[in-house]
Amino acid sequence: MKKAFFTALMVLFCATPLMAQQAERNTGCGLGTLLWEGKADGSIMSQSLQATTNQTFGNQTFGITSGTLGCDQPQNIAAAERLQEFVAANMDSLARDMAVGQGESIETLAELMSIPATERSAFYASMQQNFDQIFLNDDVTMARVLDQVVLAAN
Repeated sequence: MKKAFFTALMVLFCATPLMAQQAERNTGCGLGTLLWEGKADGSIMSQSLQATTNQTFGNQTFGITSGTLGCDQPQNIAAAERLQEFVAANMDSLARDMAVGQGESIETLAELMSIPATERSAFYASMQQNFDQIFLNDDVTMARVLDQVVLAAN
């Protein structure tokens, strides 16, 4: 009985730092996480206070966008925007190049997607093989094309 109690006590004692780390992952970044930092013990109450403060002030989106309030700014925001702009402006030429598996627009697409040079020929072949799924019809949207390109590239 004493061994079981001692073991349970040790597990609880050792797990406390892990629960504090879990609290940060549960509540994310934002003003609430910063304000309650150091006071967070991983309990439901402290996590609720953090999350409620974050939600009340609606600052997580700002923190993520600006890279402040303990949030990390996504690394690929600019690259994703350029990729979307490129696909939207070059749908016709991308369709032609993907249909034959080569061309300037498909090369630019690979560059914007950061496909390594050693994998580009496989990427071009995959785009050609999956052309019917990527360009499903004449009214296909840029978002659908990008979704299908990513699926075909993986």
